[in-house]
Amino acid sequence: MTENELAKIVVGLCLKIHRILGPGLLESVYEEALCYELAKAGLHFKRQQGISFMYEEVKMDLGFRSDVIVEDKLMIELKSVETVAPVHYKILLTYLRLTNIKLGLMINFNVELIKNGIKRVVNNL
Repeated sequence: MTENELAKIVVGLCLKIHRILGPGLLESVYEEALCYELAKAGLHFKRQQGISFMYEEVKMDLGFRSDVIVEDKLMIELKSVETVAPVHYKILLTYLRLTNIKLGLMINFNVELIKNGIKRVVNNL
């Protein structure tokens, strides 16, 4: 399955979750619901995965934690905030570069219409 096919599935799941739960809950609630839906869909994912990275010649054991990585091809960063700051997209792009993952989704559930809360971030896709 390609990155774009995975993203389409995840966006559909987020639409379902937002329709059922609505905006305004904690990020962890949406993460739990998304992981439940991913498992139900039979997709392999990692949740709160610690990511190591190379700096010069040294492997750093824990650089950051990704909210969800689907099929080792799609990184999902979840938010439940009034406004996603521009720096959040830059952070996601850095995560993508460090992991060599090509596509990320920044998903903010704290919006009236979830389609307005989903943004793609690409790394040489």
